[in-house]
Amino acid sequence: MLLSIGNEHAAVLSLSEKLPNHPQRSVPDNNNANNNNGHFKAVSSPTSNNNRREFLRDQSAFLPASLLWAAGPKSASAAQPKSRTEGYEVQRTEREWAYVLSGSQYNILRKGGTERQKSSILNTFTSANEGTYVCAACPSTLFESDAKFSSGTGWPSFASVTSKVEAESKDPISAFMGGSEVRCETCGGHLGDLFKDGKLFPGTQAFETGNRYCIDGAALIFKPSGGGDDVFGDLPPPNKVINYEQSMFRDNSINSRQ
Repeated sequence: MLLSIGNEHAAVLSLSEKLPNHPQRSVPDNNNANNNNGHFKAVSSPTSNNNRREFLRDQSAFLPASLLWAAGPKSASAAQPKSRTEGYEVQRTEREWAYVLSGSQYNILRKGGTERQKSSILNTFTSANEGTYVCAACPSTLFESDAKFSSGTGWPSFASVTSKVEAESKDPISAFMGGSEVRCETCGGHLGDLFKDGKLFPGTQAFETGNRYCIDGAALIFKPSGGGDDVFGDLPPPNKVINYEQSMFRDNSINSRQ
């Protein structure tokens, strides 16, 4: 497809014929939520005043090194900076990603951004919300609801992952202090960070696995096991408004809520 400067809008609209299998969204009712760096470079969201890794490092710096060791997911080699496109099953140009994703989804999944604490409706979900959490950029199932726990950090947290999640490979001390980047294995989208501090959360699944996957809610879509509407994680919690940066073609996106 050729994009001409003079007819860019028409060319962008034609993308919808070339981008199959992308999740279509319906808008959940916010008043009924119960239905509801190592070597990778991650940049903070322009709308965020929080740095998750610094925040969580400060909170857990006292943990003994003996608690760092725990089983993790399949690791992505971090010997060199790794592209979020090359080698992944789902391939799109950045222009296409900007078209199919909302502004916050694009900033996190494709640019490695971080959402504000407590800004995602999925942060309010618990393991009682039965279903699966899939990547917002492709259909891959990343987390099961029974792995979700309340960490109190302000970001959706999970104790374990599916085989469709990969984590940056780092030495234990660096991984504990700064976390390891977590990505979707299918499309390469940035999801959040893995911290080896699960022992800080007694009584949760994380205490058993030793792992805490601190995930940006906007990177996920929740699919209820009993049917019903999908819940898009870039929606704010009930009665809270978050002003996200707009994507390049936000108004014409297939994710648009208009």
